[in-house]
Amino acid sequence: MTQQPQHSNAGLPLPTRTLLLSGNNVEQKRQEILDYFSQTWQLYEDLFDCLADRRAWFTKAISLRHPLIFYFGHTATFYINKLMAGQYLERRIDDSIEAMMAIGVDEMSWDDLDTSHYPWPTVEELRDYRGKVKTTVSEFIKTMPLTLPIDWNSPAWVILMGIEHERIHLETSSVLIRQLPVEWVTPQPHWPVCPQARHNRHEVPQNSLLSVAAGSVTQGKRDDTYGWDNEYGTLHSDVKAFKASQMLVSNAEFCTFVAAGGYQQQQWWDDEGWGWREFAAADKPTFWVGDITQPDQLKLRLMAEEVAMPWDWPAEVNQLEAAAFCRWKAGETGNSVQLPSEAEWYLLREQLAGDQPDWQQAPGNINLAYWASSCPVDCFAQGEFFDLIGNVWQWTTTPINGLEGFKVHPLYDDFSTPTFDGKHSLIKGGSWISTGNEALKSSRYAFRRHFFQHAGFRYVVSSHQEKMTLNPYETDSMVSQYLDFQYGPQYFGVPNYGKALVDIACQLTDRRGRALDIGCATGRASFELARHFDQVVGMDYSARFIDVALQLTSGEDFRYVTQEEGELVEYRQVRLKDFDLGAEQASRIQFVQGDACNLKPQQDHYDLVLAANLIDRLRQPARFLQDITTMLRAGGILMLSSPYTWLEEFTAKENWLGGIRENGEALTTYQALQRLLAADFEEMAPAQDVPFVIRETARKYQHSVAQLTVWRKR
Repeated sequence: MTQQPQHSNAGLPLPTRTLLLSGNNVEQKRQEILDYFSQTWQLYEDLFDCLADRRAWFTKAISLRHPLIFYFGHTATFYINKLMAGQYLERRIDDSIEAMMAIGVDEMSWDDLDTSHYPWPTVEELRDYRGKVKTTVSEFIKTMPLTLPIDWNSPAWVILMGIEHERIHLETSSVLIRQLPVEWVTPQPHWPVCPQARHNRHEVPQNSLLSVAAGSVTQGKRDDTYGWDNEYGTLHSDVKAFKASQMLVSNAEFCTFVAAGGYQQQQWWDDEGWGWREFAAADKPTFWVGDITQPDQLKLRLMAEEVAMPWDWPAEVNQLEAAAFCRWKAGETGNSVQLPSEAEWYLLREQLAGDQPDWQQAPGNINLAYWASSCPVDCFAQGEFFDLIGNVWQWTTTPINGLEGFKVHPLYDDFSTPTFDGKHSLIKGGSWISTGNEALKSSRYAFRRHFFQHAGFRYVVSSHQEKMTLNPYETDSMVSQYLDFQYGPQYFGVPNYGKALVDIACQLTDRRGRALDIGCATGRASFELARHFDQVVGMDYSARFIDVALQLTSGEDFRYVTQEEGELVEYRQVRLKDFDLGAEQASRIQFVQGDACNLKPQQDHYDLVLAANLIDRLRQPARFLQDITTMLRAGGILMLSSPYTWLEEFTAKENWLGGIRENGEALTTYQALQRLLAADFEEMAPAQDVPFVIRETARKYQHSVAQLTVWRKR
C-alpha cells in the first residue's frame, strides 16, 4: 500500500521558492531578492550547526575536497569576488580570505589526492567575515539599479548567482558532513529525519516496470527564473518507447545485487567502475554501516547520525555502482536494463505538471518541504510513478554538454565548461535538500561518475545507446582561438609566440629553478619553460583555459574546432608529442587558476616571471607589478610582453600605465614601466618587438606586434 507523508516542514526552515525574474513592482522585487538572500544565508549557516567538534571544520571529509571551513567562507567570498569582477564594488572586505577561499576543487579522478595545506582562518574569524559580507550585500541589494525583468546583464543577476551558488553548496556541504566521522557531528531538531521506514527488508514493496510511450522532448530553459549557462539553448530529442522502474531502487532491492556478490564480480563493472571499486575496496554502498554478511544488523549513515537500515529508502550510490547494478539486472532478466538518458528522464517528468515556482505544496521530498533525509520510495506518487522528482537525485547515462546555442556567462565562465569532457554524468530530479534552481525541471547538474551526492537511481529497459565520447571537440570560440594561437600552425611565417618568448628568455639567462607563466591561457609557454626550468607554475584567470592545460598534461589529445566561415568549421587536435613535449615537461608544471590582481603573497619565490599579453588586460596593472616584484628572487627575471592595446572595457582609463598624456606630454607604456620598475629592477636589454598572429576565421587574422621588455631584480 502506498505510504503518505506523515508531516511536512516539521522543524525545517522554510525555503522560499525560486524567484521569478519578472514583475510589475520594482521595489517589491527588490524586497523579494533581499528576503531570498537573507533566508538562503541563514539556511546555509544553520547547516553548520551539525558540526560538534573542531576537527569537523578543519579535517577533509574526502581526500581532494577542502575541509568544511573552506566552504563556510567560500559562499561569502563568491559574492564579493563576483561583484568585484562585475565592477559593482569599489573595494574588497578581506583580500586574504577572498583569495584563499575563491576557488573550490572538484574530484577529477577517484584516486586523486590533494596534499595542499592552507593556513585556514578560525571559525570565529570567518563568522565575523561573513557578517561583514552579509551587511555589504544587503546594502547593495537595497541600492542597486533594478529594472524588470531581470536579465544576465543586471546587477541583480550577480546577486541571484550568489544565492543559487550558496544553495548548491548547502547540498554539497551536507554530503561532506555525511562523510565525516559520526562522532564529530550531532543531529539538530531543525534538520529532522523522516520517521517513516520499513526495517524488515522483506516487507519492502517489489519494484516493477511500467511502459512509457515514445515521444519528443525539447530541452532549454525559459527566461522566467534564474538559470545556469548550461540550461539555456535548445535540444530536441525523439525518444523511443521504453520501460522504467516504477520506484527508485530501494536499499532492499540494491541488497539483492550486494548479496549476489555484485561487488566481487568484475563482469558487472566497466573499467572505470572496477578501478574505483578496487581502489575503494568497496563491498557495499558507502553510506551503509556494518558487516554486509549480517544485513539485518546494517545501519545507514545520514547527515548527522546512524540509524537502523531503512530498507524502503532509496539506495544512495555513485553512478558506477548504479550502472553495475543495471548490468547485473540485465544478466538476471535478459533485458537491456540500464540507467535512463537525460531525454528519457524528461519524458518521464512530463507526467508531473508544473514546476517549483508554481507549487503550493511540493509534490515530492524536495525543496526541504518535508524532512532532512530521504523517505520511503513509495511515499510520493507522481502520476503512475514515484519520485520522478525529489528524495534523491537520479543518475543518468548522459554526459553533460552545452545545448545548441550555449553561451558562457562572463562572470562565471568556469561553471559548466570544465565538465564538458565526457566524464561528468548528469543527475536529474533533485533530492530532499535541493532548493532554489536545483529543484527546477530545467536544472542540469553533473558530477564525475565516482562522485557521491544524495543520489540514487531508477532503471529502464531501453534500446537507447548513449554516445560516450571522451574529450569532445571544444567549440567555445575563445578557447578554440587560444588553442590555435598557442598550438596551431604558423601563419604568414610568424613564429609561435610562446616559444619565441621562451627562446629569448633562455638567451638572456641560463638560470633554472622556478618559473611563473602568468596569463598562461592554454599553457604553451608553460610547457616550453618546462624544457629549461625545474618547476613551472602556469596561472590564468580563466578556469576553462586551465582545464584545457590540465588535460594536455595528462597526455590526452585535445580536440577543437576553428571557424572557417559562417557555420562552417574545421576540426583540429593538439598533441604535445607533435612539439616534442610530453610527460617529462608536464611533470614539472602546476597549472592553477588565479587572479593577477589578487595574488597570494609569496616572497622570493620565482627565478623568472613571464607575463605575456597580460598587463593591458588587467583592471589594476600597477598593483600587479607591485605584487609580482616581491615574488621574484634577487637576480630574478621579469619579462613583460604586450601590444599595449589599452581598452576601458578591461582597464579603467585612470589605471592605464601609458598611452596617455601626462601634464600635456605623451607618456608611453614603456616609459611608464621604466619609471615604475626603476627602484627594484635594472633593464637587461633594449626593448624589442615580437610579432604574433591570431586566426579568427579562414580569411581573417589579427597580426599584432608586442613589445618585450626584460628586467632583472636588484
